[in-house]
Amino acid sequence: MQIHKVMRGKVRVYKRERSDVWQCSTFLKGKEHRKSTKEGSLEHAKQFAEDWYLELRGKARAGLMDTEKTFREAAKEFTKEYGVITEGERNQRWVEGHEIRLRLHLLPFFGDLPVSHITSGKVQQYRVHRMTSRLDEKTGKPIRPARSTLHHEIVTLRQVLKTAIRYNWLTYLPDFSPPYRSQGKIVHRPWFSPDEYKQLYKATGDYAKSLKNRLHRWYAEQVHDYVLFLGNTGLRPDEAKNLEHRDVTIVKDQESGQKILEIEVRGKRGIGYCKSMPGAVRPYERLLARPLPKPLQDEADEPNTQQGVQHPQPTDRVFPGNHIKLFNGLLNRAGLKKDRDGNSRTAYSLRHTYICMRLMDGADIYQIAKNCRTSVEMIEKFYAAHIKNTLNASVINVRRPKKRSKERPNTEE
Repeated sequence: MQIHKVMRGKVRVYKRERSDVWQCSTFLKGKEHRKSTKEGSLEHAKQFAEDWYLELRGKARAGLMDTEKTFREAAKEFTKEYGVITEGERNQRWVEGHEIRLRLHLLPFFGDLPVSHITSGKVQQYRVHRMTSRLDEKTGKPIRPARSTLHHEIVTLRQVLKTAIRYNWLTYLPDFSPPYRSQGKIVHRPWFSPDEYKQLYKATGDYAKSLKNRLHRWYAEQVHDYVLFLGNTGLRPDEAKNLEHRDVTIVKDQESGQKILEIEVRGKRGIGYCKSMPGAVRPYERLLARPLPKPLQDEADEPNTQQGVQHPQPTDRVFPGNHIKLFNGLLNRAGLKKDRDGNSRTAYSLRHTYICMRLMDGADIYQIAKNCRTSVEMIEKFYAAHIKNTLNASVINVRRPKKRSKERPNTEE
């Protein structure tokens, strides 16, 4: 770190590593004060630091020293109370996400600002900063964070300022809405069309049959059944990861008379329920009957062996291990990693495929939302907007009948 002193050592001008601008700091009235000069030139930064220090000292002598709470202090109070208040009601990873976003992004930008100085303009400056501060080493172009990432950061910022309001450190919240965007672009989430989905599960099945190594074949067979299971249930990948055999029951549906799975789901929405398509039953029966490989047998707490073969227990995970690398490899092998818009497909695309196929088959959108533990609004926004089968041509192409012209009266006698 480069450090220079001005005003007879009362003010420090310094530049952090990997920073292009100079900062200044001073100790006054028992408190450390810092401010960015926003200058890349050292001489300009020194002049800024002198003016800033004289202004600060003038306020101190007049008794106008700004003693209001900073964003850093409000953030500290927020993190201290949020985890305690929401314990058992919020996912632990979500609580930790607030702390990570504060530490990595929000505190370095807003940390020393008094909470009343965080205005709508400052929030917009933060958005611009996040979209331009990181550069790709190869191309030199800015690496823009995902829209959802930036949205979560603004949510954390809002929660901290709400904490400041509760403690009377702030009188009102600024406007957090992004300017220049009245309505977001409608985009669909990457999914597999019926033909692509068929191509995918055929590719996973053929790959599993081609392997001779028992352990490799076991993982490949798991991935094959994973594709069929998620494509016929609509579970999120994290819900499938948490799924245990005791959460799944094979039943005969009273309405249709078909064998289906009744699943107790544990995920980001808490505990929910799902009824599968009949196509999920056979893959699950294979998962239930497939003996565990030796490495997973050694990790099991309560082995249940018959002639040296250990089968899954009720408390075992339906999908033990991590299949992401193998799944992505099979997507690349089948040429299905990207959709026509260049979006990368992931395991989440299997859930999107389930929802889209149910819409294409004419299923009730409310029942789909309920079975997938989401809202009708989300399905209409991200799925129904690009499914042509949801459009009824007979209703759209209605034409008003033309009125016949009145016959002229015959005036001839």
